[in-house]
Amino acid sequence: MRSESGSGPGTAPGVRCRDDRDLGACVRVLAEVHARDGYPVNWPEAPTSWLTPPALIGSWVAELDGRIAGHVVLSRSGAGDAAPGLWSARAGVGVDGTAVVNRLFVAPSARGRGIGALLVARAAEEARARALHPVLDVVASDTAAAALYERLGWRLLATVEQRWSPEQLVAVRCYAAP
Repeated sequence: MRSESGSGPGTAPGVRCRDDRDLGACVRVLAEVHARDGYPVNWPEAPTSWLTPPALIGSWVAELDGRIAGHVVLSRSGAGDAAPGLWSARAGVGVDGTAVVNRLFVAPSARGRGIGALLVARAAEEARARALHPVLDVVASDTAAAALYERLGWRLLATVEQRWSPEQLVAVRCYAAP
């Protein structure tokens, strides 16, 4: 996997650690993704904070032609995460043995170049380096994301319903890395 991005037009995408200077560009790309795909389902009140969850382990950006083209986060399990509990029950280990891949998105203009796969691979690599098993969940209606995870060999653990608010019940597909 490349860890640095190229510098000229038409270069291959690269993945690197995200830093604070990237957050503005990440929010702009996230807004494009939200407008086109509805991800995230509920636009966050503070997008910069949403990109940096409290249980953050690491975050990465993909660059293409010198611009931010994608983003991913690896974090510890949170209260509403279903995938860690499902995988832990099947594997016979505690939830603390998992890491959650989340906040994954790719700019609409940069799709079809393997950026999502690069970002997922980088987050999973970091999880494994920390002896954690990578898991994730995705809104069941996001068939493109589910297809990516399945193409990468991630195993569907279950589809569950989560209550995101008193008025909002959402079906999510939970996956574990191979």
